[in-house]
Amino acid sequence: MNIKPIRTDDDYKAALKVVSSLVDADPEPGTPEGDRLDILSILVQAYEAKNFPMDLPDPVDAIKFRMEQKGLQPKDLEPMIGRLNRVYEILNRKRPLTMPMVRRLHAGLGIPAESLIRQPANS
Repeated sequence: MNIKPIRTDDDYKAALKVVSSLVDADPEPGTPEGDRLDILSILVQAYEAKNFPMDLPDPVDAIKFRMEQKGLQPKDLEPMIGRLNRVYEILNRKRPLTMPMVRRLHAGLGIPAESLIRQPANS
């Protein structure tokens, strides 16, 4: 199978080329090419996690992103945040989220709690 660890940027680029060609070929799981795709994908993900870590989004950005995904309007957040003026205060970064709001947003919209409790970008 000739798979090796990804240690350098050149290794990473080469692995991405192979993964891309394998994805285009769409091999069946359990075949040699399907196994190669699985293993290379894991190696690429590990390299990316180590070398290109991504921060969690700002709480307001996370809320706005989920609103966009679900086609929600500020009024739709009232059950989780409170009256509409409070929703706008949160979305405009005039007021921080409270823990009850975090719990309701997590439960109601499925936003990871880690993103909602993160320190806002402007603080």
